Amino acid sequence: MKERSAPTYIFVGNTVSNATTLNSGAEGELPAALVKRDDGIYFDVAATPVARLAAVGQIFLGGACFVGLHYAVFTKMVYNAGPDLPPALAERPLLRFADRIEPFHPARRQLYKSVKVIGGEAEYYFEQVYFDVPGLPSQPARLNFDEFVADMWIKGIRFGIDAPAVRDVIATGRVARITVARRLNAMPGRDAAIVEVSRDIHRSDAPREKSDGRLDLQTFQNRFPQVKPQVKLLRKVPPVPGVRGFEMSGAVIDPPAPKDLELTSVAGEGTMIENFRDGEYLVSSVEGFLSVDPKTRRISIGPKIISREGVSARTTGNLQLTGEYEEFGAVQEQRKVEGGNITIHGDVYGGIESRGGDISLNSNLMGGTALNADGGIRVRGVASGAVLQTKKGEIALTRAENCVISGTRVVIGEAINCEIMADEVVIKVAEGCAIAARSIEIVHAGPRKQSEMLLYVLVPDTAAYDKRVADLLPRVAAAQREAAQHKQEMDAITSQAEVRNYLTLATRVRKREVVLTPEQEPLFHRMATAVGPALRSVGRISLALKAAQVQEEQARAEVAQAERDKRTLIGKSHCSVVLLQGEVQLRPMTYVPDGMAPYDYSPKEIKARVRASAAGTPSLFFGSVGPVHWAPPQGD
Repeated sequence: MKERSAPTYIFVGNTVSNATTLNSGAEGELPAALVKRDDGIYFDVAATPVARLAAVGQIFLGGACFVGLHYAVFTKMVYNAGPDLPPALAERPLLRFADRIEPFHPARRQLYKSVKVIGGEAEYYFEQVYFDVPGLPSQPARLNFDEFVADMWIKGIRFGIDAPAVRDVIATGRVARITVARRLNAMPGRDAAIVEVSRDIHRSDAPREKSDGRLDLQTFQNRFPQVKPQVKLLRKVPPVPGVRGFEMSGAVIDPPAPKDLELTSVAGEGTMIENFRDGEYLVSSVEGFLSVDPKTRRISIGPKIISREGVSARTTGNLQLTGEYEEFGAVQEQRKVEGGNITIHGDVYGGIESRGGDISLNSNLMGGTALNADGGIRVRGVASGAVLQTKKGEIALTRAENCVISGTRVVIGEAINCEIMADEVVIKVAEGCAIAARSIEIVHAGPRKQSEMLLYVLVPDTAAYDKRVADLLPRVAAAQREAAQHKQEMDAITSQAEVRNYLTLATRVRKREVVLTPEQEPLFHRMATAVGPALRSVGRISLALKAAQVQEEQARAEVAQAERDKRTLIGKSHCSVVLLQGEVQLRPMTYVPDGMAPYDYSPKEIKARVRASAAGTPSLFFGSVGPVHWAPPQGD
């Protein structure tokens, strides 16, 4: 039995028409986006994707299909989806995608069943199909891929057909349920990013090499990078838009817009943003240490080193720094920080050493050390079991327990069981402490449990001043004797009659009390000639007398200065305690003014000196009833 014949369609130019319609004189042209040539059907590349989509829709919905369809080219031109076309094809004004256009007869359309759409996929059950011819047995038929595409278009599946799979199952005639089309999900783009471009901003946690070639396993090589000016630090990678997807219906699935960012969000002090040929960069504008704020993520460059990770064997190792240092974390036990102008916000359990500037500990110092060669030390929290020493500066503490403290000036709110040695000590409450200083001022003082309250006034050893005075007094006496001897010699000469008479007359002439006549002037000159040798001797003796008197005055001035220096030095020693809360002992402790400062001793020596037995040392005060006000007696 032959298949039922379908109406005949023919082409006239770019026109596709039913023969019956053609015979009636009606004629419909192809849409402008499609071009028919003798060798096939072409897309006009200059047409917009919307125009091409409307054109193919007009063909399918008009009851025709594309024969010899190149589905990949078709999809690319209609939806701009799939792989890019070869350059040789993409540059052509017309792009061939099918052999011809033929009608899709309703009888053939009935061979294609419905499609099942589930979760972005379309399933189709392929089986043997038959033509239904009235009055005759059903005849077997075969499906056609070009017709399948046209039928799916009418059924709403206009994108994503798996052409190889459909062609294969139709060609083999297999009975199978397969996925014939799929949704194309949108591909997200790439957010803008910031990438590092300089090695100068990277830390090196390798062990530091010592001068002898050995490795210091407790110290990192370069924990805090330092950069020069005009160094590219970061580069902005622009955002990349995503690739849109399509539903099987042809509806567009837009990808999420990629996130953009600006380098200004990470640009801090000491940096600037510059545009180069290869992109936008964050560049250092000054030389200094690089730091990153963990909250704002801003990069700053400045003279101060800022750390937020703490000092430990895991994070930094021991630190030997050249600039200012600010640490927001803690300093762990057995870790050491060396530098200048050091600020620590966390607790300190290790050692802090400063070459100069101030050490500021904004939390607690627990069992660690704070040493400063030239500058102050301030602990805003509690210092416990610690050592605090400065050779030149003030130590200020809120509360100190069981600490050894020494410095030029020590100011403490509350001190318990501490050993303190300084030039000046000011404490509000002191319990069980041993304190030695030239100037001691305490509001409350007393023992604590088994610890006595011991005070030592540092009294200078004035032997050097006494020796200097003793050495100067013989010079004074010798100058006095020499002056007296010269005075006697001068008196002996001036007591002679001729010399005395001449000097008297010469004085009166000089004062114009006597006016010489012309006859008297020769006689006066002869007088002067006669006493000339004696007068010259008087002049020499007068000069020697004045020199001896000057020596005497200088020696007496040095004696007076030594006495004043001695009194001034002694006068700086004093002790004042307002309220006693138990027994307090006050004793003198001698020190050598021109020697090493008493507060420059090691912690062990300081502790031994202020806690040593006071046997044989005179007591300036011992009791529990105050106040105590001691100063050296006047004249000492």
